[in-house]
Amino acid sequence: MSSARGNLDWQPLEEHPGLVAPTVADANAPGLLVAPVDASLSDTAAFCQAYDVTLEAAANCVVVQARRGENTTYAAVVVRGTDRADVNKTVRKHLDARKITFADQEHAEAATGMKSGGITPVGLPVDWPILIDRAVADGGEFVIGGGVRTSKLLITGEALAALPNPEVLDLTIAG
Repeated sequence: MSSARGNLDWQPLEEHPGLVAPTVADANAPGLLVAPVDASLSDTAAFCQAYDVTLEAAANCVVVQARRGENTTYAAVVVRGTDRADVNKTVRKHLDARKITFADQEHAEAATGMKSGGITPVGLPVDWPILIDRAVADGGEFVIGGGVRTSKLLITGEALAALPNPEVLDLTIAG
C-alpha cells in the first residue's frame, strides 16, 4: 500500500549529511529523514511509481522570480504532487509582483546551492519567502527533494511550516 514512506530506507539526516546538498545539511532542521534515490527516477511521477509513494504525499518545490519595477523577489512554492500552484494569479498577487516567472535554472542553482529537480525548501536563503499550500502544511508526512536529484527527505507539513519565512496559503488551482 502506498504511503509517504513507500519502500525507501529512511535514515536520520544527521547521520547521513553527505546524501543531501550542503545547504540542506547545514539548515539545522532536526528530525528529518533522508533516503537515497536513483537520479533518473527523481521526478515526481516516476519517483512515486518506483518507490511506492503516494502522489498526495509527494511535495513539489518550485522557485519563482517575482518582479515589480526594479525589485526582484525569489520565493519557493510548495504544493502536493497531485496539485498545481496558481503561480500567475495567487502567487503573483501575494508577492505583489507585476510579472512572475519560474526562476532561471542556473540562477536558482547558484543561489540555493542545490540542483534543479532536487531543490527543496530546507536550506534556502533565509530571506526567501517559502509559500506553502495549506494542504501541505496541514498534512502529515511528505517527501521532498534533498537538494540533489539522488536523495529525498521525509518531513511533516508542520515542520515545513516551521522553516524560515514560511507563509501558509491556499495556492492551488481549483479543478
